[in-house]
Amino acid sequence: MSLRVLLQESPRVIMLASDSHALLFRYNHSDGLPNSDGTANNPKNLSPVARCIVEFTTLQSLDLSNYRSLQASGVYGTLGLINLGPDTFLCVIVNAVCVATVRPGEAVQKIVSVEFYCLNQNEHDNYILDEADPYKVSYPGSGEQPYNLGLDLPDNAIDHPCVELKKILSGGTFYYSVNFDLTNRLQDRLSEGSAFDIDSLDEDFLWNAYMIDSLIKFRSRLSQEEKTMLDTARMLTCAVRGFVMSVTIPAAASPIQGLRSNYPSTLTIVSRLSCRRAGTRFNSRGVDDDGYAANFVASETVLWHPSGLCFSYAQVRGSVPIFWEQATGLLPNQQKIQITRSPEATQPAFDKHFEQLELRYGTVHILNLMSASRVGEVELTERYSYHTQKSPLNRAIGNEAPSGHRLIQSHFDFHAETKGPGGYEAASMVRRLVQDRAESFGYFLCDTTDLPRDGSDRSEKLDMVHSTVILQQQGVFRINCLDCLDRTNLIQTILSQMAIEMFLSHRSERATADFWMRHSSIWADNGDALSKIYAGTGALKTSFTRHGKMSLAGAIADARKSATRMYINNFADKGRQNTIDMLLGRLVEQRPVYLYDPVNDLVNYELRERRQPDIVAVGFQEIVELSPQQIMSTDPSRRQVWEQAVRLAINSRMRGSTEEEYVLLRSGQLVGAALLIFVRSSALRKIKNVEGSVKKATHLAAGFANYEQRNIDYHTISHGLRFQRNRTIDDHDTVIWLGDFNYRIGLSDDKVRRLIQAGDLGTLYQNDQLNLQMIAGRVFPFYAESPITFMPTYKYDNGTDKYDTSEKARIPAWCDRILRKGNNLKQIDYATAPLRFSDHRPVYATFRCTVESIDEQRKGDLSQILYERRKPNATLARADDDEKAHEDHAGYVSVADGLPPASSDRRKWWLDHGLAARSQIQPPQNNARLNPIRPSNPFAAAHEPDWIMVERSEEPEGPVNRIGNLPMVPPSRGSRVSLRPPDPKPGTSHLSSVQVSSKDELASPSLPSPRRFSTGSRKPAPPVPEKPTSLSKSGAGFIGPTMNALGRFPTEDPMKGNSSNTPFPSLSARKGSGPTASQSGQPPPRPGNKGRRPPPPAASQSRTLSVSRGDGEKDSPQGNLLDQEDEGARTIPPLQPLRPT
Repeated sequence: MSLRVLLQESPRVIMLASDSHALLFRYNHSDGLPNSDGTANNPKNLSPVARCIVEFTTLQSLDLSNYRSLQASGVYGTLGLINLGPDTFLCVIVNAVCVATVRPGEAVQKIVSVEFYCLNQNEHDNYILDEADPYKVSYPGSGEQPYNLGLDLPDNAIDHPCVELKKILSGGTFYYSVNFDLTNRLQDRLSEGSAFDIDSLDEDFLWNAYMIDSLIKFRSRLSQEEKTMLDTARMLTCAVRGFVMSVTIPAAASPIQGLRSNYPSTLTIVSRLSCRRAGTRFNSRGVDDDGYAANFVASETVLWHPSGLCFSYAQVRGSVPIFWEQATGLLPNQQKIQITRSPEATQPAFDKHFEQLELRYGTVHILNLMSASRVGEVELTERYSYHTQKSPLNRAIGNEAPSGHRLIQSHFDFHAETKGPGGYEAASMVRRLVQDRAESFGYFLCDTTDLPRDGSDRSEKLDMVHSTVILQQQGVFRINCLDCLDRTNLIQTILSQMAIEMFLSHRSERATADFWMRHSSIWADNGDALSKIYAGTGALKTSFTRHGKMSLAGAIADARKSATRMYINNFADKGRQNTIDMLLGRLVEQRPVYLYDPVNDLVNYELRERRQPDIVAVGFQEIVELSPQQIMSTDPSRRQVWEQAVRLAINSRMRGSTEEEYVLLRSGQLVGAALLIFVRSSALRKIKNVEGSVKKATHLAAGFANYEQRNIDYHTISHGLRFQRNRTIDDHDTVIWLGDFNYRIGLSDDKVRRLIQAGDLGTLYQNDQLNLQMIAGRVFPFYAESPITFMPTYKYDNGTDKYDTSEKARIPAWCDRILRKGNNLKQIDYATAPLRFSDHRPVYATFRCTVESIDEQRKGDLSQILYERRKPNATLARADDDEKAHEDHAGYVSVADGLPPASSDRRKWWLDHGLAARSQIQPPQNNARLNPIRPSNPFAAAHEPDWIMVERSEEPEGPVNRIGNLPMVPPSRGSRVSLRPPDPKPGTSHLSSVQVSSKDELASPSLPSPRRFSTGSRKPAPPVPEKPTSLSKSGAGFIGPTMNALGRFPTEDPMKGNSSNTPFPSLSARKGSGPTASQSGQPPPRPGNKGRRPPPPAASQSRTLSVSRGDGEKDSPQGNLLDQEDEGARTIPPLQPLRPT
């Protein structure tokens, strides 16, 4: 997206405009504007601070008639603002080219040209700055003096204060990307998420951090919608310095042949030069007190295949990280090396350097290439080895073997090894030195399976797809020589080749010679670019790097480069170093640019002052000493003291902006834990149904390894805490849970403290026990926590900011947390308060809660309108259609004739008003009963009638059972009941008859109970459970197989709980000894009550049920006794009426 640069003359305003939005800059000549933080403008009376008014707005809201274009072509964003002397300049990118595509959608642009526009005067508007090579030098006989250089420039062009900055930024060594985070390697980017966020860039490699910082702070004050619009317009650009290039690998030359693709692969080198100790060759050596080394470069080799497979391998280079200097000289290799600090004074900075590397990359293997015969290099090597041995990373952890050290050093004398007839080819012997360590470090490998495989839409951003990490690199090689240029680049080329070979060997593949030629060529270009930045010329030995052999032309080119370096280092490097310091904001007289957004800043200030919470909840831990006396005591005096103190503090703080006071709504205390709820007085009328509950648990279990017990404590509190009407915590829409959770960080004390010192909260949080347990779903399900931006809150020495220095040396941790649950909560703040009277640091959070409020007046008016609209279409209910009329009034309208209305959670067409299911089927005749042997499937064709006729020999004496409205009459003792179908209609088939007999028999005491039955060759019927209570009246005494509305026996397996409707065509059962469950006062077996059967009494009456078929045959009861152990037999309740009492 191209931007425009527009200028308004009076008042002077420079605008960056996209198609829809504009970013306006205006210099402020007044020193009377207050800072947003309330500080003075210039407390030390130094040079004045440059103040600019900035505004981000829509293009439609501006009048563009007074603006003119400053740049004929479009621009590509701004690198920021810089103050040089009395003038303030805006730097914009006017020309850039795409030089690399790391992966589809991850394009890298190289800055070709920039321009500087002055915000406070117009004297520099028409200058044409020199676009010559910033490092182009001329010396007698070189023939490199460009023709007519500078003759076509204005006389005063050299006076432009930004001419040197323009040269360095337009020199082709700066790169940026608007698609992804170019400051981090691929492995770190995928672990942190693929979304590109300008706030998460690594400032170690962000070269315009000083210039863009004010704009990033301005962006942070915008609303989320405005931030999105500003980022979409791509107005803010973040640049790195180093080398980035991609080469295309044709499909035929791709080293990955196992995954067939007709599309080419890409090989990319990304080298990021650190800006922390940036400088030129003899002006920047060694390390600084913060552990940053000179000429530190992180290089990454990325191989991407069209299948989505992506390989990455990282290695670093940097100056020897001790304090040393080297003076310039006119003779090569004769510059004297001087170590400027003692070993004791050097070790802290040395340790900082490698601790930072270990945190970022893992195990570090030092590969020192310096000579063992040159005096200066020998001295550096000896000191290097000394500090390595003294480093805490070089000590075994626990029972680790020496191979497990996190810092390893190897020495490879490059000059001695390559002095023989083999020349530079002998450098490959370094493979044997590092082979084992290289295999243990591995490489990074991921697979982006969602990428388009057909070559379409390859410009799509990768934040829309998901990458699966297969392998991760576990360590890094740190290579150095004296300058970390020529020898280092050659060895890094070999290590990169080793990593690719290892990756291909794991796939049983090999690369072609054409691929290795491209690989060597791009690494040679990398060496030239990095050498040009640091030393002023291309790298030496690149002839061998490119072609694998050293030619005469290559040797002559190296001699020429050496002479050029001597000239630049002695006569040009001081000016170049000054320009670098100016770009990074390190000059003594430089002052940053302060951006002042008058509207947004004042609005935010007033909002901060006016923002008054309606509810303030304060939680205390250990307000009393946890002694046995205090635990047994219920004295609330200590809590009341805190209630009074907190209320006075809140009202005192809020009194400046409002006259309202906060009152105590409710408080609770359990030993040392207390919760105080304060409410603004005007909000009291909106609050009701306030309840409280206490669970006897002062806090979750303490101790580093007791996270499982803490999980148990959480579940105990969550499930055991009960409010009125037995409501639990999870029955609420919104929950805020605060307290001392006691979860720790699962790292060693030394590791945690080093991460705290480095400010690496991300790694700490990844090892936080609460975070891990919540991710695993073991505790606080569906709760959320805002990102933690503060240091661990436990455990401090009282009254200090030092973590525990006692003998116990407790590991710092985030014990004190605030979690939330609820869709109507939005968290605004999450931080710590600087109170030092405890060994904990209190945490606080601010929430915005959306509460649904109903306007009863408007609801009533709307109800009346809807009622009047509905009333003309309503019909009076008829006697036989009252339910349908009621449904029409209630809004449950059928979508088609003959279909029931739509169901809801409260109304279902098959259940009337939530009542239990019941049958409304009416028998055709008084003596008609449902046929028990009709098939269970009501939709299948059947020859059995639905109804049969029952003839009684006498009236029943016991209570009457019903199925729906159908009476089920139990036979009395000694009675006979014959059943026949109702009178058949013409065309119907012959119907079955059922005969039930009952007689007294003396039961054999040997018969077991419960009984089993057999049906011969037919599959035995499943058991029949107790009849559902909804199908009978209270007090019904008939226990047996009851039929449902469709004429089926509902059956259940008491061991499995499943049910079905099964007909009983023929069965014969003999009851064993003992009364029925109902007769003995025990309930019959129910589904799910496995193994619970009533014990059999000594003797009882026995009854026989026989079923006869229509053909006159009878099943013999003797062959189908229940006590036979047939496979598949199941227990059933007794088919027995209750004896009337």
